[in-house]
Amino acid sequence: MIRVGIVGCDTSHVVAFTTRLNHVGVDEDQWVDGCKVVAAWPGTSEVSPERIDGFVEQLSGWDVEIVDELEDMIPKIDCVLIESTDGSVHLRNATPFIEAGMTTYIDKPFASSFADAVKIVELAERHNVGLFSSSSLRYGMEVQEFKSREQETGKVLGANAYSPCSLHPRNPGMYNYGIHGLETLYALMGPGCESVCCVFDEGAEVSVGHWTDGRIGVMRGTREGAHAYGFQVWCENAVEAHFIDAGNIYRELLKRIVTFFETGQSPVPIEETLEIIAFIEAAMISAQASGERTELSTP
Repeated sequence: MIRVGIVGCDTSHVVAFTTRLNHVGVDEDQWVDGCKVVAAWPGTSEVSPERIDGFVEQLSGWDVEIVDELEDMIPKIDCVLIESTDGSVHLRNATPFIEAGMTTYIDKPFASSFADAVKIVELAERHNVGLFSSSSLRYGMEVQEFKSREQETGKVLGANAYSPCSLHPRNPGMYNYGIHGLETLYALMGPGCESVCCVFDEGAEVSVGHWTDGRIGVMRGTREGAHAYGFQVWCENAVEAHFIDAGNIYRELLKRIVTFFETGQSPVPIEETLEIIAFIEAAMISAQASGERTELSTP
């Protein structure tokens, strides 16, 4: 059994992941085998500090050891989940584990700046450490089902994805929550975006990505009214639209995390994760420039 540690307890993901990995508090059809959460470091939070105590209490009730110092966890675990909601602390919090050679999953957002994202990747490369980061929406059942029919539908020629996109100064732009819809878009389109145009308003934003092969992918983030997750795709042989049911997304993501911890091989190439971060930064620059087309940064 792989021993897993959690870093940062200001997100509901620490409960959602622990219940499924440790087989507590959820129905058996949500259980994921192969790993067990054995330790957690509460951390501090500039995003949701009020949530930490309650989540720590829940973890303690499931026999998860709560450590006082980040580094105290290293000898107790085999792999780590970096879970802080604030992406700007992910470089700092992940560094001791990467330097210790530990396979590392970093929850969304991978980082809250492209510069930090590049530093994390370079650090992992120096220490030959596997990295994986993803929104759970990438593994929504509807996304997986659609992708399983690629021979039927033909190549995706374009896609629209949408999700809530609340804002927070610690996670600017789509880093905070819009990354869910953006990950969905990338699950459908794959990497290869070269530039972005973003129209921004307080209630919503729309980012149009231009892929190097001429395809167009659109991410719509909502901040007012009703919210949902979903996508529409234009393929060689079909046009389809799907809502995403979030009921099984944590289970499906955890299946990939467990396999990643077992093999060290990320199901999402780290180059694609870097491109997603670059997309977010380009969208913010475009929004500030009244929708001007902005090229993505490269490492």
